[in-house]
Amino acid sequence: MTNSIPNLTLNNGIEMPQLGFGVFQVPNEQTTAAVAAALDAGYRSIDTAAIYGNEEGVGKALAESGIARDQLFITSKLWIADMGYEQTLEAFGASLERLGLDYLDLFLIHWPAPAKDLYVDSWKALEKLYSEGKVRAIGVSNFQPGHLEKLVEAADIVPAVNQVELHPALQNSEVIAANAKHGIATEAWSPLAQGALLSEESILAIAAMHKVTAAQVILRWHLQEGRIIIPKSVTPARIAANLDLFGFELSADQMSAIDALDRDGRTGPDPDAFNG
Repeated sequence: MTNSIPNLTLNNGIEMPQLGFGVFQVPNEQTTAAVAAALDAGYRSIDTAAIYGNEEGVGKALAESGIARDQLFITSKLWIADMGYEQTLEAFGASLERLGLDYLDLFLIHWPAPAKDLYVDSWKALEKLYSEGKVRAIGVSNFQPGHLEKLVEAADIVPAVNQVELHPALQNSEVIAANAKHGIATEAWSPLAQGALLSEESILAIAAMHKVTAAQVILRWHLQEGRIIIPKSVTPARIAANLDLFGFELSADQMSAIDALDRDGRTGPDPDAFNG
């Protein structure tokens, strides 16, 4: 198995692994074992969030791993209930404490929550944390083009990352274009559409040709599109398989066949309407 995960250079010069491990919907008591399995498999980028309720489990796995802190890339996110300038600073401190870390590599505003209209205030707090060296890069999650425009106009620092739902059934081309316009890296959450695409005939046919799984085909498609991805599993064999993406390459025709699956296949909330 080839595990040489490439890095992408973010707009502030920081390098981030293109392939990381997500822990969305993993109960805290299962998180330590899942993250330990991921670290053993070769992942070094771990993505969590305050709302997941498993930052402690992530922190325990990191502490027990013996891996040097500078070899790890840890992301967490600000929840909607904690938006606002002072609240953001407090919430960041609480996340750090739960993770048992001195700093984060990436901190994201989890949702724009447009009805609350607090994401600019929260962003100012992220800029302060960044300027103080408490986080190496700052970004957003689930921001639509309009949210990005408003934020960039008010910001001193352009977000480094926008993490959004993105998979073959929801390719989010307008968001990708807005990210590219501002030099923001696109990171895909739910890169496998929560398993909804694993029985697609075209993907299964490509998988058979390469002697890999449907999940590996979809994840490889993301990588070749230049995106950051954070697949999630609690099964050690799948955790390892999701990392084993570097021994094959999809052809232009195969990439096009996957591109053709685009439809309104959103599995999560609509960022324009979701306010927590």
